[in-house]
Amino acid sequence: MFCLKQKILCGIAALCTVLSVQAEDKIMRVGAEPAYAPFEFIDEETKELTGFDIELIKAIAEVEGYEIEISTMPFDALIPALLTNNVDVILSAITITEERKKRVAFSVPYYDSGLTILINEKDKDKVKSVKDLEGQKICVQIGTTGANYASTQIKDAVVSQFNTAPESYLELKAGGCVAAINDRPVNDYYLATNKSEGIISLPGTLSSESYGIAMRKTDEDMVKAVNDGYQKLKENGTLDKIYSKWFGSSK
Repeated sequence: MFCLKQKILCGIAALCTVLSVQAEDKIMRVGAEPAYAPFEFIDEETKELTGFDIELIKAIAEVEGYEIEISTMPFDALIPALLTNNVDVILSAITITEERKKRVAFSVPYYDSGLTILINEKDKDKVKSVKDLEGQKICVQIGTTGANYASTQIKDAVVSQFNTAPESYLELKAGGCVAAINDRPVNDYYLATNKSEGIISLPGTLSSESYGIAMRKTDEDMVKAVNDGYQKLKENGTLDKIYSKWFGSSK
């Protein structure tokens, strides 16, 4: 009888261990760069990480039954953190490019964007197009498509790379560079703040690009969960609500 009880207890303990492991497996570890408003940034009042991307990934995790853990890091550290298994998912307005697709798997595109140019208003008569930036000093955020564009598409440009977009804006405003190139929604958000006095945007966009949520190519379950969750948010109206909150219109 004692042996039977012992076997039963051992069986229960083993079952609890299995259930515990399964529960732990439902954690989504997310990496994000915390200075890329309105997609992700630290709220000045609450001191908490917020933004469109943050609300989106939290909603995806919820409908797919995941607990979520978010780690912040520089933009250029996101893909290395993903590939070394420190996080399962990364998002920070990451443009889907052929080069990045060689290294990571992307979700379906969730935001359409493009690059724009910011300049000091006092320079508007001499800087009217991207052609006028040839041979000039340009501020960008390291690891972004803006940095790649400035380095490869603008002849003789002197490219200064910064860890965050706000740092590049500060350098532009101080006169340390002639222009700053970044994603349109990020530039637009900056222009809408009271910190952007004296800074204007050149008309038009330099490129058309889409953002995606990135995961390891080998993590097929996570890729499926993220895509399935995104589709559910589209169908139940949650995606439109999140989009309207941050961009003023439905997707």
